[in-house]
Amino acid sequence: MNWLREFEAEAERRRRRDDPPWERGARLHPDVAKSVQRFQVGEAGDGANLIAKAGGGDYLAAVKLFVAEEQNHARMLAELLNAAGVPTIEQHWSDTVFVRLRRALGLRLELMVLLIAEVVALRYYRALRDGGDDPLVTQVAARILADEERHVPFHCHRLRIGFAGLPKPVRAAVFGAWRVLLLGVAVTVAADHGPALHRLGVGRLVFVADVLTAFEAALAQVRGDEPKPRPRYVPKRARPRGLV
Repeated sequence: MNWLREFEAEAERRRRRDDPPWERGARLHPDVAKSVQRFQVGEAGDGANLIAKAGGGDYLAAVKLFVAEEQNHARMLAELLNAAGVPTIEQHWSDTVFVRLRRALGLRLELMVLLIAEVVALRYYRALRDGGDDPLVTQVAARILADEERHVPFHCHRLRIGFAGLPKPVRAAVFGAWRVLLLGVAVTVAADHGPALHRLGVGRLVFVADVLTAFEAALAQVRGDEPKPRPRYVPKRARPRGLV
């Protein structure tokens, strides 16, 4: 896939599309409002560190458009909070930890940490889209989720290139540590956002399990595994008589 072309096409679609109707207002339960505030902070980074590590060429151009999409998420979440009469917050400890981890080493580590955040975001925005009873909340969450569903394979593609030259034992060790970090993050988010997830109809254990499943699918893309076809289920009554 030509990722630069994909991001450019999305930028053009976004330019032509109207904003959600903020003037209608929104209803956010206090628990959900606190949760959205924290995610808004996480989306609000300027991406300067990632851009600086991206090198040049098409990948750098695509990363800049990716950062622009993340900043648009922060803007929409801020508008949503404003529509609900809820202020934004300046910072949250979870975002501070993520930023420090991402900046610790080079591009590969930054993308590994970023992919964890994106996989968590996939499940969170799906819960926000499906579990809310406010049309504006649903619309905003759906737009952000659609972007996140493109961001995950974008990062997986680059990480696949980054890991290609490593020996298999090294990759296995790195992937094992990556899983442990992902599990820790998923459990932390489930605990920190538990009241909101409960209001949205998603239990903590279900949230963690779904994040782990999504991460394994992303990890398969990083490894370059071919997708395995799902076994076809044949109802018993559909089987011809006489067959055992």
